[in-house]
Amino acid sequence: MNIFIAGARTITNLDNNAKNRLLSIYEKGHNVLVGDCYGVDTSVQKIYADLNYDNVTVYASNGKARNNIGHWSVVSIPVTDNVKGFDLYKQKDIAMSNEADYGFMIWNGESKGTLNNMINLVNQNKTVLVYFVPQNRFITIENQEGLNELLGLCPADIKRKYNNLRSESLSYSQMALF
Repeated sequence: MNIFIAGARTITNLDNNAKNRLLSIYEKGHNVLVGDCYGVDTSVQKIYADLNYDNVTVYASNGKARNNIGHWSVVSIPVTDNVKGFDLYKQKDIAMSNEADYGFMIWNGESKGTLNNMINLVNQNKTVLVYFVPQNRFITIENQEGLNELLGLCPADIKRKYNNLRSESLSYSQMALF
C-alpha cells in the first residue's frame, strides 16, 4: 500500500501519537510517499532514516530535494520556472495524491497545503487519516462529509480557505477532463 504522509511545515516535532502511527506503517512494510519540505516532511524522513527504512520515496519539484535525509529515490515532478510559492509545491503534492492508496496527514488546523492534500485525496475517494494536532486525536476522513466535520472544529478563516481551495480543486479537475 502506498501511503502519502504530509503535514504542516510549522510542526517540527512529532508527539508520541504521530510517531507510533509512523512506526505502525513501518512495521507493516507500507510504501511511504513523502515530500521534501521542512516540518512534518523532514520529521517523518528523520524517523524512517533512523529505522533504516527502505520503503520511502521523496517527491521534489524538478527533482531538487530540499531534504532527503535517508538518501531515498526521488521522484522529480516537473514544474515550469514561472510557477512559484504554493503553486510550485502543490504539483508534487498532487502527484503523491495520485500515487497514494491512502493518506496520513498531520495537521495543525491551519496549513493550507495539508488541507489541500486532504481535499485532493477525498476527491479521489481515498481515505485520509488526520492527526489533528490541536486536539491530539486521530480523525478518519472517508468522504466530503467527514472533511466537513473536521472543518467544523476549525475557525471561520480556515473554512474560507477550504472553500477557496475546493473551488480551485474543482476547476482543476474539470480542466483535466478536457
